[in-house]
Amino acid sequence: MGLTKQYLRYVASAVFGVIGSQKANIAFVTLRGGEKGRYVAVGACEHVFIWDVRKAEKVLILEGKKHEVTYLCSSPDGVHIAVGYEDGGVRIFNLLNGESNISFSGHKSAVSVIRYDALGARLVTGSRDTDVIVWDIINECGLYRLKGHKDSITQILFLESKNLLITSSKDSFVKWWDLGTQHCFKTMVGHRTEVWGMVLLNQESRLLTGSADSELRAWDIQYIEEGKEVGEPQEKKVRTLLENEEEDEEGLDEEPEERILSCKKAGSVLREARDRVVSLVTDAKAKVLACHGLDATLEVFTVLSEKEVQKKMDRKLKKAKKKAKSQEGEEDGPEPVVERKLSDEIQKLANIKASSKIRAMDCLLVPNGEIKLALLLQNNTVETYTLKTTEKNPTGTKTSRLTLGRHRTDVRTLAFSSDNIAILSASGETVKVWNRSTLQVIRTMGCEYALCSLFVPGDRQIILGTKSGKIQIFDLASGSLLEMTDAHDGALWSMCLSPDQRGIVTGGADKTVKFWDFELIKDQDSGKTHTHPADEDVLCVRYSPDQRLLAVSLLDCTVKIFYTDTLKVNHKHSIYALIGTGSADRNVKIWGLDFGDCHRSMFAHDDSVMFLQFVPKTHLFFTAGKDRKIKQWDADKFEHIQTLEGHHREVWCLAISANGDHIVSSSHDKSLRLWERTREPIILEEEKEMEREAEFEESLAKGDEPVVPGETKGEAEPAGKKTIETVKAAERIMEAVELYREESEKLEEHSAACKAAGKELPPPKMNPILVAFGNISPSRYVLEVIKKVRSSELEVSLLVLPFPYVSDLLKLFNGYVQQGLEVELVCRCLFFLLRVHFGQITSNQMLLSVIDELRTNTISKVREIRDVLGFNSAGLQFLQREIESKEDVMFFADATDRFEEKKRKRKKRERAVLTIT
Repeated sequence: MGLTKQYLRYVASAVFGVIGSQKANIAFVTLRGGEKGRYVAVGACEHVFIWDVRKAEKVLILEGKKHEVTYLCSSPDGVHIAVGYEDGGVRIFNLLNGESNISFSGHKSAVSVIRYDALGARLVTGSRDTDVIVWDIINECGLYRLKGHKDSITQILFLESKNLLITSSKDSFVKWWDLGTQHCFKTMVGHRTEVWGMVLLNQESRLLTGSADSELRAWDIQYIEEGKEVGEPQEKKVRTLLENEEEDEEGLDEEPEERILSCKKAGSVLREARDRVVSLVTDAKAKVLACHGLDATLEVFTVLSEKEVQKKMDRKLKKAKKKAKSQEGEEDGPEPVVERKLSDEIQKLANIKASSKIRAMDCLLVPNGEIKLALLLQNNTVETYTLKTTEKNPTGTKTSRLTLGRHRTDVRTLAFSSDNIAILSASGETVKVWNRSTLQVIRTMGCEYALCSLFVPGDRQIILGTKSGKIQIFDLASGSLLEMTDAHDGALWSMCLSPDQRGIVTGGADKTVKFWDFELIKDQDSGKTHTHPADEDVLCVRYSPDQRLLAVSLLDCTVKIFYTDTLKVNHKHSIYALIGTGSADRNVKIWGLDFGDCHRSMFAHDDSVMFLQFVPKTHLFFTAGKDRKIKQWDADKFEHIQTLEGHHREVWCLAISANGDHIVSSSHDKSLRLWERTREPIILEEEKEMEREAEFEESLAKGDEPVVPGETKGEAEPAGKKTIETVKAAERIMEAVELYREESEKLEEHSAACKAAGKELPPPKMNPILVAFGNISPSRYVLEVIKKVRSSELEVSLLVLPFPYVSDLLKLFNGYVQQGLEVELVCRCLFFLLRVHFGQITSNQMLLSVIDELRTNTISKVREIRDVLGFNSAGLQFLQREIESKEDVMFFADATDRFEEKKRKRKKRERAVLTIT
């Protein structure tokens, strides 16, 4: 076997140049008990960046895996943050150490909204797949999936006092869910377009919704007391329930008989913007309301409390009485009446004009009455504002702006310096020079819309080619523009440094190729030498390494090869060289310059090929495409070597360092990515095998969802989703059960042999897997495998098990419960399997004795655990009372909150007494 050519692997090194991605929202977070409103979390491609807005520094990176971040939600205690991803996954990060130990997978498409309950024990997620899933964070598992909407979920709200859930969707409906019975008991059909946002006001007694128009609709929520239904026949209740469910399903506009609560329209608040609502947000206590549309204006409202509204109405009534008295004189007229309007409760506070269109926002009300607002803009910028509510006419004050390490528009050209230390990136408004090792910006200079760039030999100046056809030369030491020359009448699409480093060649949309020489004239570069006309617009120009030939790519899909000295078309075939071309037909072609023939045409990308560059001094080259991928190829063997995946939008360009150790790429997702060459060799056969395995696993995970026998699809379904992890977990459980069967048979054969021989024989050789686990028993090994299955994937993994394995598991569960091993986990698995395979288990006579033993053992063991928990709880409460009595300090609760609660109850009793009087 001959020697195979060895390639080295490139891996992702860093993501930079992005402040905040456009797909995710922005959220205030608290780090280590720090100042509120100082830190904000934003999605940055697949990562989450935590920024200190006061210092304009990145203080923490919550690293993702592959998919882009789509939603962020901070927990009530401020210690954790839930992150939703484009593939439907959810991960919960600890803000103290940046680690993620909890992950959920239940949605089939991007997560669109996440919400915690007040205690932070439950998490509700909504997605573009129209489903709403309730997760148990403590047990790390899904509780149930709520189905009913017909389009993407846009917002979710908890009604904590009644254990209810409100969801809005782009299907124009707002649905109310009873989490106790897991069903939708009310559907609001008052909107004619998509419902983009909603908030709860006035202690969950008012709902405000934002739609595709300039109107914010307000709805009064009134809870129906249970006492009103006393004496009503049970049959009538059941019949009404069924009738209302049928009406909800049919989508009738008629109001069914109200249950649990009633929701009536109370009016509307008009916004100044005429487009749809993008974000509708309140602070934690719902005293401040902020919303914005598709423009750059943020509207801030203040929500008055009941006491403040009453004072305002009293003043209005007093003025009305005074006015009536002055008009009627001494005559006694009718008592004036002042009508209470929604504008008396929700008042406009201020308008804040951001520097660009707003993508998302979050607000925070601090104790001194100041509002802190964080805005994520569409030009890759984060701005923060403050607003003082105590002022009569408050105005927003900009407090910080994160702009340093980013481009406002897409980067269209990249270049490495000759020493591989500096990286040049240029976009539609600025050119930046970065330090490759620290990824910090060294220089930022304003420029025109740049299309191509390079470092001048010596790395002291840079040259840009612009969309208007100009050549701009910048000095890096001073950051100033040295010279600007009108080079082409149209866009300057490409430039290339000559191999002798004495000049450059440019090609533009004016159908010309121009040659320029460097001249040192008062520290200025550039002197024009001559021009060569072309038949069509010039898209790309490149020199051969020996500078003998010049390749010119034209708009008519042709490439012409010229001699550099005579500028005549090369017809002689006296050299051997390769040239690679890529185009919008998604193919890459390798041409030989000895005969001018196409050696190979390779299907490279799933979309247009945007960039192609050879690694210096090799026949390896990289291509970038609109399919978000970067691929490496061998031009000699015509083989695909590896694919670099990471960008989430079209890849516009890339640059390779002179030594080939580093690659930098730019994309429409506003990010720049650095890739570095490792010492790890690539074996192509193994790479192809891994790609085939990944495709097979993906197709396996996309198979039909497992169905629970006997269960019909309704509004509530299991929360889990079949993934490749659940399939692998089920396979590991089946392998463990098979190992248990084999070892049990060996032990039975050994005992039978001992009995037949009449003496003790040497024990059979133990399985190496059991030895690796510390010589544990086969039954204990099965339990260890089940324990290693992720909690959120346990039910789905058990669901795909064939029934013969279930029979063995039930017998094993009986032994675990008797020994007191992982009783909670075993009971969870046991009850799920009993529910799923109830029919087969009850009809199997062999399992009758096992089920009977399980019934007795589980009841006794669960009672024991419950008694231990009760004893421990009582002991902790006793210790708490002892400490409080000794130190006179309130633990685990805020004494101020208790005092305010008692005060509220006392005032309520006093009002009740006055009413009776």
